[in-house]
Amino acid sequence: MLQAHEGLASCLPVPALIAPLLEPLSGLAGVKPATAKLLARVVGGSKVIDLLFHMPESVTDRRYRPDLRAAEPGMVATVEGVVTRVAAPAHGRQPWKIVVENATGALEVAFFARWQAKRAVTGAAVLLSGRLEVFNGRLSMSNPEYFLAAGDLVPPLDPVWPLTAGLFGGQVRAAMRRAFALIPEGMPEWQDAAVVARHGWPDFRTALLWTHFPGDDPSLLAGDAWRGARRKARERLACDELLADQVATLLAREANRERPGRALVGDGALQREALRRFGHVLTGAQTRAVAEIEADLGAPRRMVRLLQGDVGSGKTLVALLAMLRAAEAGAQAAIMAPTEILARQHYATFQRLSPVPVVFLSGSVRGKARKEALAAIADGSASLVIGTHALVQEAVRFHDLALAVVDEQHRFGVGQRILLTEKGEAVDMLVMTATPIPRSLLLAHWGEMDVSRLDSKPAGRKPIRTSIHGQESFEEVLAGIGRALGRGARVFWVCPLVSESETLDIAAAEARHAALSERFGGRPGAQQVAVGLAHGQQDSAVREAAIDAFATGESRLLVATTVIEVGVDVPAATVMVIEHAERFGLAQLHQLRGRVGRGAAESFCLLLHGAEVGATARQRLTLLRETEDGFLIADEDFRLRGGGDATGNRQSGLPGFRIATTDEAEFDPGALLVLARQSAEMKVRDILRRGRIDEALAVLLALFGKSDFRRVIQSG
Repeated sequence: MLQAHEGLASCLPVPALIAPLLEPLSGLAGVKPATAKLLARVVGGSKVIDLLFHMPESVTDRRYRPDLRAAEPGMVATVEGVVTRVAAPAHGRQPWKIVVENATGALEVAFFARWQAKRAVTGAAVLLSGRLEVFNGRLSMSNPEYFLAAGDLVPPLDPVWPLTAGLFGGQVRAAMRRAFALIPEGMPEWQDAAVVARHGWPDFRTALLWTHFPGDDPSLLAGDAWRGARRKARERLACDELLADQVATLLAREANRERPGRALVGDGALQREALRRFGHVLTGAQTRAVAEIEADLGAPRRMVRLLQGDVGSGKTLVALLAMLRAAEAGAQAAIMAPTEILARQHYATFQRLSPVPVVFLSGSVRGKARKEALAAIADGSASLVIGTHALVQEAVRFHDLALAVVDEQHRFGVGQRILLTEKGEAVDMLVMTATPIPRSLLLAHWGEMDVSRLDSKPAGRKPIRTSIHGQESFEEVLAGIGRALGRGARVFWVCPLVSESETLDIAAAEARHAALSERFGGRPGAQQVAVGLAHGQQDSAVREAAIDAFATGESRLLVATTVIEVGVDVPAATVMVIEHAERFGLAQLHQLRGRVGRGAAESFCLLLHGAEVGATARQRLTLLRETEDGFLIADEDFRLRGGGDATGNRQSGLPGFRIATTDEAEFDPGALLVLARQSAEMKVRDILRRGRIDEALAVLLALFGKSDFRRVIQSG
């Protein structure tokens, strides 16, 4: 049992009831070591439970046993009969051909697998299953999935699991059977009885049965009953996964709140001076965020808070005021940015507004300048420190670091964030993100943190006029860009790729740069506008020089990839062109659009799309045209395609989960997450009240690998 408070960050022992499920796959009876390695690769883990959580991607219905004279081509059928003719292949590239007959007719069968030929003996009674087709006017079946002796069993409802090279469906099925046999009868129920009843969910063991072996339950063999049961099973298991995650997250949050910190108290003088230099009044959202952060900083526990703000909402100013509070308390504060461009942008802002010394450190700072920066950080003369991941290097020693701010945090690894906080004693942490996160995803990403949201922009920002243009309007767009350049405008032109792709009909940045240079700056009689190029494959110095030239006006048209998505602040830029906009995510389009509209002049965003645009892509582009509310955009993006993985490739479902994600719209993972969060909050309140975790929750946490709360704490 877990004792409250003092034990929240400890690792729970494995409940004996499910110990066999947490054993290595290599220990499963009948599973060879090589097969165990392949299974571990495809299921994403080395334990028996990892195999059981390997969800089938589909189910093949093999219950159709037709009269062969009236069989329907295209249907998957199971046929029993006698082999009446066998024709061996003339050479290795040809198939074996046999004829199977029963009282209802004949079926011609072709197959290439030599192991199946052992049963292809004239007079043998066989059972086979596969898709029917018509070849040369005769009913046939090519490469049957099952070719067995009569009397063997073909699963009436046959799950299809994802495989990997060298692994076959039969091996997964056999291993899954052995794994399922290890699930104990009478497992405790961790879901609330009312929730289970309301949704019509089966218990945990039955949910796995309906998922992996639906044909074993006679009640599912009537009509399409198995389809609804499969959906309910997946929904139940997804909610289990989410509940385990949310309980662990909330326990980690409680443990975070118990971690000793120190109170950072100031008189507000430095903050008032910074605001005087800023010259504008804080927005209501900024005022709330500052108050929430200061309450945390003034408390005798460590702060772990997320500052989430839309493009242009003023996160940097809020971070500066928080860091100045640390300076007022006689300590140091540091902000770490993922790119030197963004770090230097922060440095320029802080130098302008901060009443106390600011030091900059990145990999490009060398020689005397680096020695001076390290010395100022070590002796405390630098109250505020701005930098890249260079701040976590061993050579960097702080005099008294009390607050660490991590900007665009998803671009850093967990280890780098932890290393920064370890540069001081009881360091408070503030992480920032400009990517709008749907409210439901906030629970999954940041449930162990307190959250401050900047949901409004500073006064005076004009709306960005967004328009959508098809491929047929390309020349008109170019003409409009020419007129804008003629008026002195500065224009971003974003392309998805750096070089030509043989498989995707998209514009490459290098090719577009050449074409636009020819049109606007190279040929005789052209406007002679310098055209810059910035992409991720350039040397960083070359790329930053191109961006600096655009910022100073030396060039007025910058062709770029998504390297300009964050950290590029050019208030004079008023036009953004995004080519093949349908290939970007909504949140990314919103971030790119936010590179303009940062000054007083009216700004424009032109979304160019290809000739063929699907209904969903058109809906997303239309939404972007109609609103600049990043939170609304993020919520709609989640509704349309799921949340995806914030830093990975998966495009649907919730990030970091195996079951609570689906491309088949079997359930709404966002709604399940809200349900799981509500249930977890009640359970954690009960845990804290009673001072222990009951067996059911301990089993749940162990099954989903959430017993170690320390890991959850560190991931923040």
